[in-house]
Amino acid sequence: MNALNTVRIGLVSISDRASSGVYQDEGLPALRDWLSAALLNPVEFVERLIPDEQPLIEATLVELVDVCDCALVLTTGGTGPSPRDVTPEATLAVAQRVMPGFGEQMRQISLYYVPTAILSRQLGVIRGNSLILNLPGRPKSICETLEGVKDKDGQTVVHGIFASVPYCIELMGGPWMDTDPAVVQAFRPKKK
Repeated sequence: MNALNTVRIGLVSISDRASSGVYQDEGLPALRDWLSAALLNPVEFVERLIPDEQPLIEATLVELVDVCDCALVLTTGGTGPSPRDVTPEATLAVAQRVMPGFGEQMRQISLYYVPTAILSRQLGVIRGNSLILNLPGRPKSICETLEGVKDKDGQTVVHGIFASVPYCIELMGGPWMDTDPAVVQAFRPKKK
């Protein structure tokens, strides 16, 4: 077992109305609360609340990865089909590699709850040594996507995406991340 080093995680809530003060942002607190419960590592959060403007989203993602050295960047909001939803385009513009399995699994989880999940354009990409994931905008959906679907006994029915995140970051040369199995069990293949 490796020592649990501090992990720097970028959190970006993308919303015209929340960023202009029309209503209070719920995305950043939902991400922070879930990650604080799920991770056993000490975590340093670097947070941004920005409008749905593609150049600003791109610049923010680049800053969090290239300047702030975040191993993981999670965005919330801006992944639907409306004309102002440009988070996936901004994310792809700064990506070096696409990780299609993350988007596929996020939609699979959400489809368990709502048929409109097929309208989501969530995705995962790699930039440098960082993983960037576009999550849904609603706090309940954020938690479901990260944690997965559990039955009434707490057994996993559909794996959440976060089960794969620590191993992905480890493979990219990032910090060792460990999780609280009561929230989500990090998966790593057994060593031979």
